[in-house]
Amino acid sequence: QVQLQESGPGLVKPSQTLSLTCTVSGGSITTSYYYWSWIRRPPGKGEEWIGYISSRGMTYYSPSLKSRASISRDTSKNQFTLQLSSVTPEDTAVYYCARDSTPGGHKYDYWGQGTQVTVSS
Repeated sequence: QVQLQESGPGLVKPSQTLSLTCTVSGGSITTSYYYWSWIRRPPGKGEEWIGYISSRGMTYYSPSLKSRASISRDTSKNQFTLQLSSVTPEDTAVYYCARDSTPGGHKYDYWGQGTQVTVSS
């Protein structure tokens, strides 16, 4: 059973960089043909896909967030990390990490429980 767990600060100030880590257990992030994704849900809105890092370490981002988002990984810790720069209150959301079985196909089979991030001074 694969499990994902998000961690990071719940409060970030405007203009700073949001940094979240997803720790994966029960499976390796280097196992072929999986895409380790970040998704968020702003209050009162639907889910928004942010991007993914593949089992080979390739990254792909939503065009709307590409200029500010960066996803990296630490294979020794079986973790992948999201950094989102120059945040504004509009980046306030519940952030989820998830495993996608297709590249950007949004066929998620495992999710983290989500972590609330609020952008406020």
